Amino acid sequence: MKKKFQGTGVALVTPFHKYSTVDFASLEKIVEHTVGNGVDYLVVLGTTAESPTLSKDEKRAVVDFVVETVNKRVPIVQGIGGNNTQEIVDTIKSSSFEGIDAILSVCPYYNKPQQKGIYYHFKTIASVSPVPVILYNVPGRCGANISADTTLQLAKELNNIIGIKEASGNFDQIMRILKDKPKDFLVISGDDALTLPLMSLGVEGVISVVANAFPSQFSKMVNLCLDGNFAEAAKIHFGLLEIINTLFEDGSPAGIKAALQILDLNQNNLRLPLVKANKSVYLQLTNLITNYLHI
Repeated sequence: MKKKFQGTGVALVTPFHKYSTVDFASLEKIVEHTVGNGVDYLVVLGTTAESPTLSKDEKRAVVDFVVETVNKRVPIVQGIGGNNTQEIVDTIKSSSFEGIDAILSVCPYYNKPQQKGIYYHFKTIASVSPVPVILYNVPGRCGANISADTTLQLAKELNNIIGIKEASGNFDQIMRILKDKPKDFLVISGDDALTLPLMSLGVEGVISVVANAFPSQFSKMVNLCLDGNFAEAAKIHFGLLEIINTLFEDGSPAGIKAALQILDLNQNNLRLPLVKANKSVYLQLTNLITNYLHI
């Protein structure tokens, strides 16, 4: 199970048509682009997918489409999280997990629960999930942090919680988890720009945004890190770093959707309250991508 989620996972975007319906043709292009260029697994209905703006029927349709398109070529992780524990339990109980290898569940947001509440929230989810659970810590979005102590307690007590996507940017916290975690518990980078330094400390991969656009290059960097070849990995890291930083200047997924349009992989459409990256960022991305690919 651990090896399933080592390496490069991709937090898939959800492409939209001009009038905001899901663009399944572009979604197929992106799935084929990523799977065909060496990524290890896909994450559907994560933050990058604009999942809060999708209806229940749309979520089911997107998951079913990705499962069918992937056709078991790589594992699939489904995002199922929120700040209402019972609603998540009900969603899990009413969902089909055919073709789904794990769920990614975000720290409860907005409510700002105590660590005790976070612990019982994830314990409850793990108790009903028919597939393994990967925690997702992203305090910059959630307003709450899964502490190292809480992560370690969940990791040691619940076999169904197999890892954490750590996007806190807090190296002290991540190192504490790496130092004291169970052997088979995965720590996954949630920050593209920090993936290389985190992997030098023992993180075993990434759930990536930039790999929607550059799956081959980013996967190669991650694989070099897994092999301990950080000198060669650093060349790819620094080659992509300015693109990665620019992707997030106007928030995510605005930047990656702009990049995917530049690469002719989707239309640059988002759902409110998100809007397109501004023209200066789009132009900067165009120049960076053109220079990077020498086109």
